[in-house]
Amino acid sequence: MKLIYVLGLLMLGLACTTAPEFNQGTIKNALENGKQANEGYVRSLNFTKAWLTKTDPISGLIPSNLTKKKDLWEPHNSAADNYPFMVLTAYLLDKELYNGELLDMLNTEKKLTSRIKSLPDTYSFSKQDFSSDEVNMGDIIFGTSEYIKDGLIPLNEYIGKSPWQNRMMEMLDDLSEYMTEVDDLEKYFDRTATIEEVNGEMLQTLSRIYWMTGEQKYLDWAMKIGDYYLLGNRDLSEIEYLRIRDHGCEIIGGLSELYITVHFTNPDKKETYQTSLYKLLDRVLEIGRNEDGIFYNAVNAKTGEIIDKNVVDNWGYVFDAYYSVWLVDKKEEYREAVLNGFTKLNEKYRNFKWEGNSHDGYADALESGINLYNREPVPELKDWIDSEMQVMFNMQQPDGILGGWHGDGNFARTAIMYSLWKTQGVHVYPWREDVIIGAEKIGDQTYFVLTAEKDWEGKLAFDSPRHKTILNLPLDYPRINQFPEWFTAKDGEEYSVLSSQENISDSYSGSQLIKGIPVNIKAGEQLIIAIKS
Repeated sequence: MKLIYVLGLLMLGLACTTAPEFNQGTIKNALENGKQANEGYVRSLNFTKAWLTKTDPISGLIPSNLTKKKDLWEPHNSAADNYPFMVLTAYLLDKELYNGELLDMLNTEKKLTSRIKSLPDTYSFSKQDFSSDEVNMGDIIFGTSEYIKDGLIPLNEYIGKSPWQNRMMEMLDDLSEYMTEVDDLEKYFDRTATIEEVNGEMLQTLSRIYWMTGEQKYLDWAMKIGDYYLLGNRDLSEIEYLRIRDHGCEIIGGLSELYITVHFTNPDKKETYQTSLYKLLDRVLEIGRNEDGIFYNAVNAKTGEIIDKNVVDNWGYVFDAYYSVWLVDKKEEYREAVLNGFTKLNEKYRNFKWEGNSHDGYADALESGINLYNREPVPELKDWIDSEMQVMFNMQQPDGILGGWHGDGNFARTAIMYSLWKTQGVHVYPWREDVIIGAEKIGDQTYFVLTAEKDWEGKLAFDSPRHKTILNLPLDYPRINQFPEWFTAKDGEEYSVLSSQENISDSYSGSQLIKGIPVNIKAGEQLIIAIKS
């Protein structure tokens, strides 16, 4: 059993004198984390509400951007990068919006934009019809793969069963009819980088969906792609243009996810993949990093030439692959490469121009840091994340818009990741802006501190090990766009509670903590809870 110590309801600002064994410095840190988490939530909700003022008045769909494509809804932009993180924001902060306008938007999208069965195509608001009179199957495949992997997979990994999960699954199953062979994509795309991106996205999607559903057909599909790159004609370690930055990195992450999957399901297949995957990863480490251990945008893997010496904003997306392989194979140089990538962040990469002045570059760089800090809590990495998150926050305009394009959603994605870290995954329902919760872990204890400016009554809901409860993963390996787990309550475990607050019981099951325990806070008061794990 785990023991939850509740220090009671204290007047804000008063020191705890009844339980001196509790660390007052940790309580102070939790309060500060609460302020940071709250800023992330408020900004995410402001972003969501701002974009809802930009919807097409007839269809109710959001445009791809507010300039050249304000007449278009695009699967790979509007749907993949912006809309899902409006949904996630509302799921956490505004359930009425989540169950209302944003769900309506999903139903409208399915009705208006599905062109080949459930597969979506670009929609024109001025035409109130598809933008192109002709069907371009390549565009449909690309848009669908982007929508599933960039948008619906992250959403699904956090909220689980939902209408958005249903949308994801119907599109994936319909997409399978048009990707029966790996070289099918060559009929639609001239650029090999696009083929690599789609195949990488599919590998990530299929590996996770295989675990979620247990259906062999998804793993078989993924292994066809894996065979093409690791056993067939497409040796990425010897190609003349290897894009490591955003989009190109998808194939590296995808191959690592498949490798993890076959580690648990098909050791013989894993053995056949290992040499080629190591060759690719080793080649990228050899020629693909600068003196700070951060990856270049693109290299010639065959000659070793640096094609684009600018550094990738999504460096952690690539390191996810190395860390994942280390988790199963304990190949120490891969973990060392990840740790080495942190060493110069504070010294050289503060106020850095990731992708120029783009907030999207910051979102990817910060996600990189948060996801890896979850596995390797290096203090210097924490300092860098806290510093640079403020830089990204300050890029938001007063009306809530960021850059006015589909990448605005990635701001909310990363802001929510940050807030969930600062609360250790615990959340209050119903959320209210003045109800602030922060958390701080010290040793084997996690402290949670709640404050409110006005009386509040609701539930304090703890996170679950979602990699198991939603995805059924055998291992919580780092993966692109996941929302990391921090403190999680385990179903089947019992938690004893000590509390001076009458409405808190002396015992809860893990499932009760996940569903949420009732909490009351009076205006100006403070509730401190410490959980010993």
